[in-house]
Amino acid sequence: MTFSAIVLAGGRAVRLGGADKASVEHRGRTLLEHALEALADAAEVVVVGDPVPTTRPVSFVRESPAYGGPVAALLTGRDALRDTPGTLGVLAVDMPLVTASTFRRLVAAAAGHDGAFLTDADGRRQLAGVLQVERLDAVRPGAEAQHGMALRALLADLDLALVAPIGAEGHDIDSWADLREL
Repeated sequence: MTFSAIVLAGGRAVRLGGADKASVEHRGRTLLEHALEALADAAEVVVVGDPVPTTRPVSFVRESPAYGGPVAALLTGRDALRDTPGTLGVLAVDMPLVTASTFRRLVAAAAGHDGAFLTDADGRRQLAGVLQVERLDAVRPGAEAQHGMALRALLADLDLALVAPIGAEGHDIDSWADLREL
């Protein structure tokens, strides 16, 4: 199944001292390069964050105002797509253990649902998933409500399959300690 994708890379990274998460390295590659590799099957990728060099052609956009949170970023990225896909992948840049195989499992799990999201080892939904664009558009709030809105609130009425992680793929990096643990 063909899908397009959004990488959320424009947060403040407060627990990382304001470091640009997209440029933080894990195993010799930036977190953004890990994210782009995970989205290898995506027909188009939009990165919501500041432009940085990449090995794959992508589009960069910023939500307005900047640092509007994941809902504002997701919807800004969705609006920046050249084509409207049936399925939209979304991935936070701070999840370097997510792979293309992860996204294949998410796409498969979304069949018959509005989407599917990866969980962490404790069953909490992570910011790695796929959504049916038609259903995302149906729950889209007005522009004023997007800024600061929790993703959980946006997706509350959608039928989402939850996909358990294989190994540590559901691990995200919020702090330098998280990065060291990987």
